[in-house]
Amino acid sequence: MAHELSITRLIAAPPERVWDVLVNRQEEWWCPVPWRAVIERQDRYAGGICEMTFHGPDGERMPQNGIYLAYDEGRRFATTDAVTGDLQPSGPFMIGVWEIAPEGDGTRYTATARHWTEETMRQHEEMGFEQGWNACADQLQALCEGA
Repeated sequence: MAHELSITRLIAAPPERVWDVLVNRQEEWWCPVPWRAVIERQDRYAGGICEMTFHGPDGERMPQNGIYLAYDEGRRFATTDAVTGDLQPSGPFMIGVWEIAPEGDGTRYTATARHWTEETMRQHEEMGFEQGWNACADQLQALCEGA
């Protein structure tokens, strides 16, 4: 798809486990360490509020507010920052899609960022999309494959 960045990996854990960690332990893997995410509100359904703040090691605070576009239990969820929880337009940056699917004895995890323009996609790349989203996937994988 146009203006899309994506990462994927095979996680050696069943889809049920990966989904559980993906959605119920999100604060543990969502940001590359030493950053951390604090979830303020998640209404897990299409149109529901999705609000969190990223906290950096030097006191940085980056609110991440938007809504869910889709929430398909056990399979995928999608969010956007183009609309806030009170259905107000916001400065759109991307639509994020996080998906899992059974593959062999494990689970295929795919995270995708879809952008409105080539410019915002390139900006996301320059911000470190590949490194950052792969670091988050590493953290997710470690939690899923751990005890």
